[in-house]
Amino acid sequence: MPAFRQVGEKQLPQEVVFMAWSPKRDLIALANRAGEVLLHRLANFQRVWSLPPNENTGKEVTALAWRPDGKILAFGLTDTKRIILCDVEKPESLHSFSVDSSITYMQWMEVTEESSVLTSFYNAEDESNLLLPKLPALPKNYSTTAKIFSEEKSDEIMKLLGDVRLNALVLGGSSGFIEIYAYGMFKIAMVPGVPGSCRGLCLSSDLKSLSVITEIQDSPDSEAEMTYFQLDTSLLSSYLPEVTRMARKFTHISTLLQYIKLSLTCMCEAWEEILMQMDSRLTKFVQEKNTTTSVQDEFMQLLLWGKASLELQALLMNQLTVKGLKKLGQSIESSYSSIQKLVISHLQSGSEALLYHLSELKGMALWKQKYESLGLDASGIEDAITAVGSFILKANELLQVIDSSMKNFKAFFRWLYVAMLRMSEDHVLPELNKMTQKDITFVADFLTEHFNEAPELYNRKGKYFNVERVGQYLKDEDDDLVSPPNTEGNQWFNFLKNSTHLKESPLLFPYYPEKSLHFVKRQMEDTIDQCLQKPADVIGKSVHQAVCMSLYKISQSEDSTPQLSKLPFLWNDKTSNIHYVLFTMLDSSVSKIYILRRHTDTSRCVSNGLIAVEFGNFLNNSINESSDSRCYSCLDAHFYDDETVTVVLRESVEQEGKERILAQLPLTSVYTDEDQEREFIWDSAKSLRYILPENKEPYWTINIFFMSQRDCVLKTKQYLKQVQTNSGHCNRQGVPSYKALVSGSEWE
Repeated sequence: MPAFRQVGEKQLPQEVVFMAWSPKRDLIALANRAGEVLLHRLANFQRVWSLPPNENTGKEVTALAWRPDGKILAFGLTDTKRIILCDVEKPESLHSFSVDSSITYMQWMEVTEESSVLTSFYNAEDESNLLLPKLPALPKNYSTTAKIFSEEKSDEIMKLLGDVRLNALVLGGSSGFIEIYAYGMFKIAMVPGVPGSCRGLCLSSDLKSLSVITEIQDSPDSEAEMTYFQLDTSLLSSYLPEVTRMARKFTHISTLLQYIKLSLTCMCEAWEEILMQMDSRLTKFVQEKNTTTSVQDEFMQLLLWGKASLELQALLMNQLTVKGLKKLGQSIESSYSSIQKLVISHLQSGSEALLYHLSELKGMALWKQKYESLGLDASGIEDAITAVGSFILKANELLQVIDSSMKNFKAFFRWLYVAMLRMSEDHVLPELNKMTQKDITFVADFLTEHFNEAPELYNRKGKYFNVERVGQYLKDEDDDLVSPPNTEGNQWFNFLKNSTHLKESPLLFPYYPEKSLHFVKRQMEDTIDQCLQKPADVIGKSVHQAVCMSLYKISQSEDSTPQLSKLPFLWNDKTSNIHYVLFTMLDSSVSKIYILRRHTDTSRCVSNGLIAVEFGNFLNNSINESSDSRCYSCLDAHFYDDETVTVVLRESVEQEGKERILAQLPLTSVYTDEDQEREFIWDSAKSLRYILPENKEPYWTINIFFMSQRDCVLKTKQYLKQVQTNSGHCNRQGVPSYKALVSGSEWE
């Protein structure tokens, strides 16, 4: 059957376990047994990129899914229970989140429903861009994870958000785990009450129903049972404009939280660079000096008496040098400035944008008629706004500490530079010789703060030099600050302390003077997560089971070797809002595949709900030459589009050679006019195999004959005329029984 031709072939070093075609480009994503994710181009099957497994992601890929626009690839990892969203342009993780179960199946769909309300929302989506300044790009020279907000592509944050039109990533896992993520980032539903391990799922494009197929096994000794569920998700469909607005707003918030996290990561790296710069030069000095005095005492003596010990002179003149000191001072000043810039430009910008979106979300929550049913809680959002305000206060406090430390730092290096010039008997400029009492105080404060060797004051990388006044804010620990800011004499604090009315005022953000910036950030994230979690719980509880249908049982005596077949398979027809289920019964003849169709609106019934398609013969020349006929059974079947099913056939076991054929079956050869169809009704308490008649035929049995290219179209047209004239012929259920010819090359 020459309908399909091979266009390329490529040997791969590892076994491929999953693959998925891009919905927009000639790209195919592969996941191999080693946990590597690869992207290949169809034209020449050249590798575009590969993402090897690592400790930050995982090593065992269990599912793949493309975002409908083809710009983001999602894959699930079972060993770390994480979902990774990867950029199609380069092998970089744009976003990741943890789940509570190993993912066995995922689908990323796009909503096709349109309304005037949604259209106006799409047009007004960029309002925040007009009111908020553009987020500055993170410095890519620090954090490798900050590349998604690099200077080269500062609009990557919008790439992660994607198109305004609502799309949803549906995850299915073991133990009845099913969750729906709007835009692949924000969880909008946790679906309860579906037992078993997910083997397939399909959320309809109109959001009215979710079809799920699970494998249920009550005990290790019992037979596993494949079961079909149709879940009513009409709440999402009824409130589609509201769900889209809420999900879009929450996705903005999630992206901003990641931006703030990456900004803080860059700050920590800049701080550690300060430690390493200074500590590396002091380590050798401390190890080799013979005196019992500390580094701090050595420098303090130089400050007070103007004379350094021999060990300190050797350190300064031989190891550090005047030129090295100048370079070191510039490097540390640059690191301090980087932290200061990250706080001002990035943390504050991200926090202000976060406050803006949360305030808009609070306004939406107060519109109870539209958003209360979705679980949007104004009080929870108010708590999130308060947490963001506390984070902004702590960031401003850090700015004040950095400013104070910078003054001490500059005074210390200017003093040390002059002292080293004098040691080398070089000329000292008159303006450098001027040193006021205030400058001496700054130097003394710097020595006290940064050369204290107390273990509780320095980071693990700063053994002989610490920046605890700044570094303590960046430690990811729950301990209180070692050197909290001194608020004595501050008029504002004294006013608040003496005011009984303002102490508990909701107009003032709470202040945590004893806590680090990391601690307040985690508190903010937890509060926002609780705020985002409630809609997922409320929407998930609204999802109820409309249909539960046992398909067949998997016998334990089955061959345990991996099968080619991925059946059962689910398909969503976007134009007619129909769900199709393709499956075979393992305890019956595999020459039949069963097609079950259900309307996505669970209140409506679809006639002719179950059909068995039997692949009887493959005819070489004509439909009457039974001597050359061969019997074929179905190995696998998937929908090619809304009107065509692609099948993989194999000769029956009795035949030799077992030739395999790839063919396409138009649904027009299976489903006829609505007025001739009958409604399929089953008893949900029984398995499907017990509901079917004794000959195991459903209400419709279609015998499909595949023929060669020669005379195919002519014979098909002739045979269809015979079908029309014999339409009064009925089977034992009183339903017309048709036979159709399907060409592997063309259908008219």
